[in-house]
Amino acid sequence: MLPQEIIRRKRDGGTLTREEITGFIEGLANETISEGQVAAFAMAVFFRGMTPDEIVALTLAMRDSGEVLSWAGVGKPIADKHSTGGVGDNVSLMLAPIAAACGLAVPMISGRGLGHTGGTLDKLQSIPGYDVMPSPAIFRRTVDTAGCAIIGQTGDLAPADKRLYAIRDVTATVESIPLITASILSKKLAAGLESLVLDVKFGNGAFMAKPKDAEALARSLVRVANGAGVKTTALLTDMNEPLADCAGNAIEVLNAVEFLKGQKAGTRLEEVTLAFGAEMLINAGVEIDASVALARCRKVLSSGEAAEIFGRMVTELGGPADFMDKATHYLPRAQVEVPVLADRDGYLAACDTRGLGLAVVALGGGRQRPSDAIDHGVGISGFRPLGSKVSKGEPIAFVQANDPASAEQAARTVADCYTIGDGKPADAPVIGMRISAE
Repeated sequence: MLPQEIIRRKRDGGTLTREEITGFIEGLANETISEGQVAAFAMAVFFRGMTPDEIVALTLAMRDSGEVLSWAGVGKPIADKHSTGGVGDNVSLMLAPIAAACGLAVPMISGRGLGHTGGTLDKLQSIPGYDVMPSPAIFRRTVDTAGCAIIGQTGDLAPADKRLYAIRDVTATVESIPLITASILSKKLAAGLESLVLDVKFGNGAFMAKPKDAEALARSLVRVANGAGVKTTALLTDMNEPLADCAGNAIEVLNAVEFLKGQKAGTRLEEVTLAFGAEMLINAGVEIDASVALARCRKVLSSGEAAEIFGRMVTELGGPADFMDKATHYLPRAQVEVPVLADRDGYLAACDTRGLGLAVVALGGGRQRPSDAIDHGVGISGFRPLGSKVSKGEPIAFVQANDPASAEQAARTVADCYTIGDGKPADAPVIGMRISAE
């Protein structure tokens, strides 16, 4: 069937057959279907949705558009985690080495920034020499020697998703449960995983702002992944404020280094990272008790084992051998720092987290078009957590930019993102519902 007829049927609310979906995805992968047709298909799915069978067909077609990896002989459980994206969400950078230190093999296929959210690959490319697209042999060697490797999609791994992902980013079709499900799981299934944990975010900085929508996405992901034979659970987590105390690329990598050195204890970021570490151990069958799994993750973090593994991974993938000792030397830094000042006394009551992410994009830390280059040094640091008591004129964050005009504009934007109230807001739990196949 002609691509335009498939688009028409979905636009009009029809149900596509497995053969139609497979044929369209084949055209997407080999580029016999135009970018405009892909965008139209994505928009039709955005408005009309897909049945569960259509989502499964889309996921498997995208998985099978390229190579499916095999990890025979590794001798460890093959596990991974994926986040639906947020602001200041650098959990993967710390979680992969923590899980590896606990005995898992973590071949993590990550993505670039999408919309207002940061991308793990963009962050890692802040590290000089770090190869996010290594050869299969180097990828395998890194997983064997370090226990984890965080890389991007090669041209052979779910190539249909790689093209669709970039088009969704610039056509306002990101927030679609079928497209998100297929995008996430096609890569994960192609990576040869045995178990998976999903961080599905809700709140004003998430693609699924409402908890009920995040739950619907999580259930879709868990259903499709388990149906494909990958043991999968999901946790819903809060994204009504940045997760880390910063947002950017190099800034978040430095934050991860500090975390692995024990400098972020007691934070929301630590709570989420360790919770997902425990969940990975349970899904992989390494532990059966959640408290024991959590304690094991804390131990490898406090002992420095996880930090050592992160450094080993960086070196294996082309980065500096002394990166963990000299991260500030190697990471790019912006030229200008401007404080964001509280405009009154009170408590930080709320923030527009999406607006903060867009402020980073405007500074050059994200993309407005797929071809845009990233400025790895810019961003926002020093976020004060919600509930903090502040005085007028006190810094609540710091903008890192490469020229004074951009810095001042971003500082005004960031200030406008925050609401300062008279009373301290109630603490909001960072981890909500757990969703499993049972």
